[in-house]
Amino acid sequence: MNLRYLSLSLLLLLALWQMLVWLGHWPSYLLPTPFDVARSFGQYYHTLLLAAIPTLIETVLGFILGVCLGSLFALCLALLPWLRQLCLPLLIISQALPIFALAPLLVLWFGFGMLSKIAVIILMLFFPVASALDDGLMRTPREQLEYAASVHCSKYRLLYHVQLPNALPAFTTGLKLSACYAPMGAIIAEWVGASQGLGALLLQANAQLDIPLVFATMILIVLFTLSIYVAVHGLCRYLLRRT
Repeated sequence: MNLRYLSLSLLLLLALWQMLVWLGHWPSYLLPTPFDVARSFGQYYHTLLLAAIPTLIETVLGFILGVCLGSLFALCLALLPWLRQLCLPLLIISQALPIFALAPLLVLWFGFGMLSKIAVIILMLFFPVASALDDGLMRTPREQLEYAASVHCSKYRLLYHVQLPNALPAFTTGLKLSACYAPMGAIIAEWVGASQGLGALLLQANAQLDIPLVFATMILIVLFTLSIYVAVHGLCRYLLRRT
């Protein structure tokens, strides 16, 4: 991702936002201007920072665990064909369940602490990571598989030396999607039940009709998500250069 173009896109968005307020004559309690939101940032800086810390911890831990578990599952599917026939349909069915229906159950099972939030993030990331890596592993060129079979390569060596390098582009796509999903999973979990975090602050500001703070919190979530995406994007580029 080009940071210069990203900055230009954000500036263009802010300009369109300000123009929309001017042309529509929106009152600040319905649609605040970027200056109102900036003022709210300055006023509630400490509150926003304290709320961002637990959300950041939940997101990072959930992302790491979700990626690890999803990758492990995809590797098991590649090594054990019978497991693919048994578990892959169940994995697809599990994605039909709305996360808003599962999040309250996870809060009841794991409590109102950080564990339930991490569980929600893992559920959101498991399928994208597992399906992306599994699809990449299954798209290994046939001639490479035939050559590996001709030299009697074991399935573990085949997986490590042949299938994984070919699956890396698809896997990195899954990683970048997960980088966008992880913060939203934390916010959804905090909406269901939390006393701290950006999701809880967003609900509190909305209940108090503090619309500038609502927008400030949402912008912080967006910047938070973009930062994680840029970091993961850089990691993906590094991994692709190493192959």
